[in-house]
Amino acid sequence: MPHPTLAALADDLASGRTTARALVEACLARIDDPAGEGGRAFTRVNREGALKAAEAQDALRLAGAAPSPFAGIPVGIKDLFDMAGEVTTAGSRVLKDNPPARTDAPAVARLRRAGFVVIGRNSMTEFAYSGLGMNPHYGDPRAPFERASAPRVSGGSSSGGAVAVADGMAHAALGTDTGGSCRIPAAFCGLVGFKPTAHRVPRAGAFPLSFTLDSIGPMARSVACCAALDAILAGADAAPLAPRPVAGLRLLVPTTVALDGLDPEVASAFEAAVDLLAKAGARITSAPFPEFGEVATINAKGGFSAAESYAVHRKLLAEKPEAYDQRVSGRIKRGAEQSAADYVDLIAARRALVERAASRLAPFDALAMPTAAILPPKIADLATDDDAYGRANLLALRNPTLINMIDGCAISLPLAGAPVGLMLAGAPGSDAALLAIAAGVEATLSA
Repeated sequence: MPHPTLAALADDLASGRTTARALVEACLARIDDPAGEGGRAFTRVNREGALKAAEAQDALRLAGAAPSPFAGIPVGIKDLFDMAGEVTTAGSRVLKDNPPARTDAPAVARLRRAGFVVIGRNSMTEFAYSGLGMNPHYGDPRAPFERASAPRVSGGSSSGGAVAVADGMAHAALGTDTGGSCRIPAAFCGLVGFKPTAHRVPRAGAFPLSFTLDSIGPMARSVACCAALDAILAGADAAPLAPRPVAGLRLLVPTTVALDGLDPEVASAFEAAVDLLAKAGARITSAPFPEFGEVATINAKGGFSAAESYAVHRKLLAEKPEAYDQRVSGRIKRGAEQSAADYVDLIAARRALVERAASRLAPFDALAMPTAAILPPKIADLATDDDAYGRANLLALRNPTLINMIDGCAISLPLAGAPVGLMLAGAPGSDAALLAIAAGVEATLSA
């Protein structure tokens, strides 16, 4: 039986069919299941605090004072967000001796104010610097797909959060997305993952990978779930999500880069979804998107993530090089290859790219492409093979990164039959319109 959406849980809470404490206890039981993924999906479980918070929300609801319909629903928080009284380790060992955070990150504080119960910290790729979700310090959360026979990566960097939601250990998860870190785990774990326009949600209190590209977004079980969470995170007024009809929708399938080298299962699932949308009346245009062809050249020296993460980590790398995941530190060190002039050129090139991409998108309602070019790779194939890891990482990140580079918003929807995501993307600031489009597409694909 599928795990419930936020709306279904809110209805159960409002009607008295369940309580916040019962929801938290059920999630804790799944986390504690020795046959489950709790030990890999969480770096810290907030057991006592979550139960107390649930009881408080139950009391508020009985008094008619619940802060939102979602009050009492358990959520997971990516380990790079500050939470008052806890050390923010960002999936690393390097920061474990840091002092506890004094305040919640704004994104966390907004979820708490809405009454969500933080059940724990979700594991992640160290310092959010990979699209695969592997972590030598805390383990590799396994995607639900073929878990018993051939364990596969869950996608990164927000890996633990996606697994937690997929397995019912939490009912939504707060993640970040610099080059696909919400969308890739969503695609690999059969969820919906939303990357808002970068400036939409405050990034204070989130350990940075790239000051330029980092975005904060949710992973959940439906477009409506993500839309509700996004409104809370952005500090926007809650409003019902009105799905946009697919008939007449103008979708651009970019033939530049985004369709290259797809796994056969990905290509087949994507083509079937596009055909279904076309039969429902969507106007599909397949055409080049030249700006996507420029991204690899612009990022040839590691791009913003390398330069900006190196600025954050250079002292720690000098002091504690052995404490890092070497696959992560190697990518961070690429930032040392960029001069100040290189970085200025990078900013200028990206600014021009954003402007031209927005013009190219203007005649269309959204872009449509596979979220990731590949199925989730088998963990055993990547564990000791750095070349295989590097190739898989680039292919997982490639399509989502295109959208971060044009400062767009994007959402990944699960496709039936395989861990494949359909990514819909829009121009900067078109978040509300994109969510409405995604809701209509979701309804059509699940009909």
